[in-house]
Amino acid sequence: FLWGVGSSAYQTEGAWDKDGKGPSIWDAFTHSKGKVLRNETGDSACNGYYRVKDDIQLLKELKVNHYLLSISWPRIMPTGIKAEQLNEKGIQFYNDTINSLLENNITPIVSLYHWDLPQVLQEKYGGWQNISMINYFNDYANLCFEKFGDRVKHWITFSNPWAVAEKGYETGEHAPGLKLGGCGAYKAAHHIIKTHAKVWHSYNTTWRREQRGMVGISLTSGWGEPVDPHSQTDRDAAERYIQFHLGWFANPIYRGDYPEVMKNYVGRKSAQQGLGTSRLPTFSVQEKTYIKGTSDFLGIGHFTTRYVLQKSFPFLQVSSYHTDPDLAELVDPNWPAPGPKWLYSVPWGFRRLLNFIKTQYGNPLIYVTENGVSETMQCSQLCDEWRIQYLKGYINEILKALNDGVNVKGYTAWSLLDKFEWNKGFSERFGLYHIDFKNKNKPRYPKASVDYYKNIISANGFPNPREVDSWHQKAMDTCSATHQHLVADSLITHMEMVTEIVLPTVFTLCILISIVLLIFYLRNHS
Repeated sequence: FLWGVGSSAYQTEGAWDKDGKGPSIWDAFTHSKGKVLRNETGDSACNGYYRVKDDIQLLKELKVNHYLLSISWPRIMPTGIKAEQLNEKGIQFYNDTINSLLENNITPIVSLYHWDLPQVLQEKYGGWQNISMINYFNDYANLCFEKFGDRVKHWITFSNPWAVAEKGYETGEHAPGLKLGGCGAYKAAHHIIKTHAKVWHSYNTTWRREQRGMVGISLTSGWGEPVDPHSQTDRDAAERYIQFHLGWFANPIYRGDYPEVMKNYVGRKSAQQGLGTSRLPTFSVQEKTYIKGTSDFLGIGHFTTRYVLQKSFPFLQVSSYHTDPDLAELVDPNWPAPGPKWLYSVPWGFRRLLNFIKTQYGNPLIYVTENGVSETMQCSQLCDEWRIQYLKGYINEILKALNDGVNVKGYTAWSLLDKFEWNKGFSERFGLYHIDFKNKNKPRYPKASVDYYKNIISANGFPNPREVDSWHQKAMDTCSATHQHLVADSLITHMEMVTEIVLPTVFTLCILISIVLLIFYLRNHS
């Protein structure tokens, strides 16, 4: 069983315009005011571009087997178009990163796309709304296989494409910020699914025999539990919840087409609007065959659960992905919600989701690619007891799923570092390591969860309850000491800021006042 942690390029690297990197849609999005909380950007993020060796030390401290990272497409191909330009410094950066990981016995799991599309492709072609992305992305993927595939054996084509489609092209909360209600998300997803299949086939025909790696996709989904398990309408609504999230992408890849319930609901709503065809695009017979079976493993991101019930939306001229499935989501007020309002800790939902995948998709090989919890506290909080409870609860449910016969082979805690959280800026912190973003050096400090997760990895799970309790106590003791370091460092940083800003200002003012007084003095004496 593989244990690891993950992160993504835009959220951590920074160096947004350094060493020949081209702009991404997230650079453009965050640079326009009002898109991100407090107008924060990932321009410098965690300074990860300059801190690779330091961060690999953190991975060694954790004793992880693998590290999930993503490649920034515009860092190695500034315009996104292979024929136009390659950036050797960007390629070298990822070569060095991969080599350093392997030298330290850490397996790289590499995602080709964690949301940072080259801005040029968005401006020229409309990004994922345009079918031409398929070939541009395939060229990029093949370049990555060529440059890194001799050492990278686990590839993810897309990380959480649901968010790319829904938040990028339906609600506009994420880059590129388009609100193409009712159609945009479905169209983007359609092109992403086709692109994924093309890349899998490229690897299969050109690189697999020589490199012997695997290509999969990482899908993020919550679990939907019927409010009333005895009500058929609620059970159907909960099924729709899963199909409109996970099934939207997994069904074409594992079964050859969109889920029937999605086709029925979107088709019916489209007809009510008077549209000649469904807003959900269709795959041709050849495409269905081409897409089916294009995953060597399934990456699963999972954070939380919802109760679901049937809710009919009145006939609307303005259609949306959110009203198409005719359902409402609820939460139990007793569920712990340590961080943001969307992320409730409901461990039992994870086992149910994993069993659903086993049943629906023929028990595929699964790697958990993202699972974790954030905090929204502004004060630095290193003694993250709720994260320890979250990890314990969710990892324990994976063990139960393993005992149910689910073929899950690895777990990735999300995430290594506190980082830029998209439209939420730096207000949400998912890291096992705290970062002081006010300090220009972006120092890393271990939270209590580092100690706890390290013990889980060393023991390959949970031994006996008494030992697990002792881990907990030790982790809390260690974090108290680290917290004192952090407070002292923060004070020094604050003093340095005072020294750097206040003293020169006071000095300048003194000189100006002296000049004014001198002028007065000379005037009076002349």
